[in-house]
Amino acid sequence: MKHFNPQPEPRDFDRRARQPGRAWLRDHLDQAGNLPQGTRPRDYWSDFRGALAEGFDNLCAYTVMLTTEGTVDHYLSCNHHPDLAYEWSNYRFVMGWINSSKGDLDAAVLDPFEVQEDWFEIILPSLQLCLTDKVPPAQRDRAQFTLTRLHLDHDERIIRVRQQWYQLYLDGYLPLAGLQKVAPLIARAVMRDIAERSEP
Repeated sequence: MKHFNPQPEPRDFDRRARQPGRAWLRDHLDQAGNLPQGTRPRDYWSDFRGALAEGFDNLCAYTVMLTTEGTVDHYLSCNHHPDLAYEWSNYRFVMGWINSSKGDLDAAVLDPFEVQEDWFEIILPSLQLCLTDKVPPAQRDRAQFTLTRLHLDHDERIIRVRQQWYQLYLDGYLPLAGLQKVAPLIARAVMRDIAERSEP
């Protein structure tokens, strides 16, 4: 994982998503402000998936790799926080199966907006994702849980994609600058390896 900054809300988001979404909620929430069991809010957010993807540089917020199959993740889930279902600030761009793994864990996993750049690193040549000693002690349990629950550390599905990007770099088809665009954590590992090799 790496740090992502919140992006400005699209100009027509309020008109096309928030306002009709709030109207839908008024018609469906019970008196306690909850959705009936099994009810999913009407999807007014997917029309803005492209804008969300651009805000995340087309990188999955958790795998930090280029994806063309990203979805709109409600960081705080619709199940627990229906009032945030139509709030731009609650959206993250995430690969579909990672989003499914996250489910409605909400703040039990780290928010890509709160993660700092040096909290995680990829180890070469294994391409496993590990915590660094820069993770604050108060966040280490959540950070480790996030790695494990979202399969970010050494799941075969993730490792296979990392291997493909890394091999393209090793074979000379992808320059380091390109690797930084599509898989910045791998690029950072490569740069760290180059620096260590150049030390006397």
